Amino acid sequence: MRIALLTYSTRPRGGVVHTLALAEALADLGAEAEVWALGRGGDRRFHRRVRVPVHIVDCPDVPGETVGERVLRSIDLLREAFTPSAYDVVHAQDCITANAAGRCVRTVHHLDHFTTPELAACHERALVEPFAHVCVSSAVAAELADGWGISASVIPNGVDAARFAAADGSAWRARFGTYVLTVGGIEPRKGSLDLLEAHALLPGYPLVVAGGETLFDYRGYRSAWEARAAELGVAPVVLGAVPHDDLPGLVAGAAAFAFPSTKEGFGLAAMEALAAGVPLVVRDLAVFREVFTGAALFATDPASLAAALREAVTVPSPERVAHGKALAARHTWRKAAQAHLEFYRAH
Repeated sequence: MRIALLTYSTRPRGGVVHTLALAEALADLGAEAEVWALGRGGDRRFHRRVRVPVHIVDCPDVPGETVGERVLRSIDLLREAFTPSAYDVVHAQDCITANAAGRCVRTVHHLDHFTTPELAACHERALVEPFAHVCVSSAVAAELADGWGISASVIPNGVDAARFAAADGSAWRARFGTYVLTVGGIEPRKGSLDLLEAHALLPGYPLVVAGGETLFDYRGYRSAWEARAAELGVAPVVLGAVPHDDLPGLVAGAAAFAFPSTKEGFGLAAMEALAAGVPLVVRDLAVFREVFTGAALFATDPASLAAALREAVTVPSPERVAHGKALAARHTWRKAAQAHLEFYRAH
């Protein structure tokens, strides 16, 4: 079976990490898996070495381009380069690649609500035109069914649990002390302003922010976040994208992992933290109740987020940590790949 998996970027976001790990796990099971992606800003390779063939489609930056224009240009570039007839299965991992791929399977990681006309139209087409759908959680599958009448198969994410479980965080602890970590950058969907407010209620525990690659322009939100930090008198450490080999140690060194997203499909970064044995605090969302009950503390606003993070740092819970490690160990990419192969054959 020849399978093409398509993703919108070469940089480490959840959907990209999912695409690469799934492709490699499919190859390990004997499938001929290849990855197609857009290379933005001159990128010619992924953020890590990939064990399957990859095709990077050049997507140069265009000064002054709006987000809507960038999305439409991205779709056109990938559509022009991609060769769907070479594959038995075409699997798009996001709305950009689903618009470019033609007839395809689509993984819906989470559902967005856009006001920009180009984005809204692309999002809608990427949901209704694929002939089969996968969701990484039942919560997102229910949203898809309720909003669009689309039935999706649920195949949870895998996680490279061993990589995070074996990580040594001592160098990062020596650098930052007893720190709270979040991964995902500074943007509305990640609940960054709420986390900043919570951080101001936790003096003595540095907040470290990693990640941040995104297609969208969040400069206004980032400016508001920085202005609010100045008003609160706090100075979080913003690392930006962290090299692939450094990330497990950064996660393992944290005293707590904060994941206050307002919308997620699964929470891969949070599952990596559990694999590393790090106490986890998440926003009280249906998807997180589904995935992380018994392994995380839940919060609804900055005050409860601060209280939960304080508890995570100061009140050890060996039972919750052990549950989290076991949960992460059960979510293997091999299991996810086996389920995908069964899904492909059935459709």
